Amino acid sequence: MSSATTAAEGDDDEVVHDFAPLLLVYKSGRLERPLAMPPIPPGRDAATGVVSKDVALSPHSFVRLYLPPAAATAERKLPVVVYFHGGGFVIGSAGSAAYHRCLNDLAAACPAVAVSVDYRLAPEHPVPAAYEDSLAALKWALSSSSVAEAEAEADPWLAKHGDPARVFLAGDSAGGNICHHLAMHPDIRDDAAGLKLKGVVLIHPWFWGKDPIGGEPRSPSKQQQQKGLWEFVCPGAVDGVDDPRMNPTAPGAPGLENLPCRKVMVCVAEGDVLRWRGKLYAEEAARARKDAELFESQGVGHVFYLLEPAQEKARELLDRIAAFVSTE
Repeated sequence: MSSATTAAEGDDDEVVHDFAPLLLVYKSGRLERPLAMPPIPPGRDAATGVVSKDVALSPHSFVRLYLPPAAATAERKLPVVVYFHGGGFVIGSAGSAAYHRCLNDLAAACPAVAVSVDYRLAPEHPVPAAYEDSLAALKWALSSSSVAEAEAEADPWLAKHGDPARVFLAGDSAGGNICHHLAMHPDIRDDAAGLKLKGVVLIHPWFWGKDPIGGEPRSPSKQQQQKGLWEFVCPGAVDGVDDPRMNPTAPGAPGLENLPCRKVMVCVAEGDVLRWRGKLYAEEAARARKDAELFESQGVGHVFYLLEPAQEKARELLDRIAAFVSTE
């Protein structure tokens, strides 16, 4: 065996970026995503009766639409929930089993027409690729729910059953981060599209900052876990984790009074290191005179409801989100 071959094999074993369990990056360039799940196809969900389908938006992105049984008998159009999956911008898919289960349950519980957004992942496609794909999907959903069903560009489910005046953004972890970014984006905030947004639901949102708050770890190594991943997926970050996209309450970040919607719901978990940032976001939203609701799940951790959807705490969380959406 040549020395070059030996060196190449060694490169394939040497980890240069360790973001386990989300992502391992080897010296050879190989990527390993331990938690990645294979996609499952859309269709009719036996448990809820919700039907789903995929719609391609570009060669690299798609949305999965969910239509609940209530759409057939509802006296008025249903709210539209545009959902963005989490995964630290490096894993996750709208087609994964966990999110497919979650969106079936959410669409049935509200009830609502749900739009689950798939976007490109880092490091192959660094941030802002995820934001760009998500913005394009949101614009598509807003336009599809606003046009006549007979028009060629309209999706028939959204055009017939989705209420363009009751659109909510929802997402977990990195998806919660995306929700904030999109709501504050000039193309949404300063456009007529902003008038259609009734609320945002941030579930265990991934926000961070240079200076620890609340019970966040003070040790540099613990701080580096969040800082390192963000700066890896977003190499163009301004001021590191105090980039307004990661720290919406950083000095100089646009104030939450600029959110175009009145209603804000932030969900946190007692065992999640991100809960302090979520609580701060809810507090700042209330100071900005938004109708802010903070809901904390006790005794559970980050995105627990995706991992154990049948447990009582997961049902409680789902019911609170459904009530937030349906009472508008």
